[in-house]
Amino acid sequence: MHFLDQAKIYLKSGAGGPGAVSFRREKYIEYGGPDGGNGGKGGDIVFEAVPGLNTLIDFRYSQHFKASRGGHGMGRDRTGKGAGELVVKVPVGTQVLSEDKEEVLADFTEVGQRITLLEGGMGGRGNASYKTSTNRAPRQHQPGEPGEEMWVWLRLKLLADVGLVGLPNAGKSTFINQVTNARAKVGDYAFTTLVPKLGVVRHKGRDFVLADIPGLIEGAAEGAGIGDRFLGHIERCRVLIHLIDIAGDDPVEAMRTVEGELEAYGEGLVDKPRIVALNKLDLADSELGDAFADELKAAGADAVYPVSGVTGQGVEALLDAVLGYLPEVTNLENESGSGTEEDGADGSEDDDGEGESSWSPI
Repeated sequence: MHFLDQAKIYLKSGAGGPGAVSFRREKYIEYGGPDGGNGGKGGDIVFEAVPGLNTLIDFRYSQHFKASRGGHGMGRDRTGKGAGELVVKVPVGTQVLSEDKEEVLADFTEVGQRITLLEGGMGGRGNASYKTSTNRAPRQHQPGEPGEEMWVWLRLKLLADVGLVGLPNAGKSTFINQVTNARAKVGDYAFTTLVPKLGVVRHKGRDFVLADIPGLIEGAAEGAGIGDRFLGHIERCRVLIHLIDIAGDDPVEAMRTVEGELEAYGEGLVDKPRIVALNKLDLADSELGDAFADELKAAGADAVYPVSGVTGQGVEALLDAVLGYLPEVTNLENESGSGTEEDGADGSEDDDGEGESSWSPI
């Protein structure tokens, strides 16, 4: 499945049906009078958040949404049929923005949430409604109100409890594959991950959704690398895991680079709780890990967790720390964003990465 998190679409609600001009014609009844009915109401444009979707790819091929027009009024005081609403189904986590992206028109955070974005036009009055004691045979009617129309942007922000951040090649894809059933692509080159990935972690009887986004580099806020466009997918996370490559040139500089990009992006990301993890422990000895941990704590990290995404070493202690930032019970049935089996978000084996590890935060 292709991933698309932004789309521009055109919306137009239905116009109201015109009222009728009609006069009663019945045998043996003279001067029957007006009996033109009113027009029907035009169709509304309704957005609904549905489960099972985690991409906006459908809107690449269908970009125009026009509701039906209300039915014409008819003689014998018959009102035109009202047009049905046009329902636009979107994933949970979708925001509807104005064409200039300056205003959030709707924000869908729960399955089943519905919002009427554009109202259909009211039906026009038929000539029967104009009849008065002094105007016994009116011939005027209304054509029906026009529908509303607008261009909007759809922006998807995946719902996850925990977000993974770090430089390219920090081992985020390997880590999410270790603790979930996700099947993220792993490679020995930068920017292996090109789109966000979701997975469900099951640890000590509790479940939470983990999101992996493409790596950040210095200048991402200005568009360097893949840029920071995917940071929106971790805006709703409760806590961030900052993975740092223990085999990298300078772990302290790596931490500062990522935090600088989070601050430049804004939206409160730099204020979110962050757990620092020294990854790729299998490539270094414990002494080097201790030395780097001391440097990171001196640079501002509260605690540092040495882990290995390949072997699972130290992962249990890290996940224990994550649980401390989450509610006691996380009900995945109410959290859309958990993805589909194709995205590897269908869960994982119980206690992934759990073992007899003696590693703990330094």
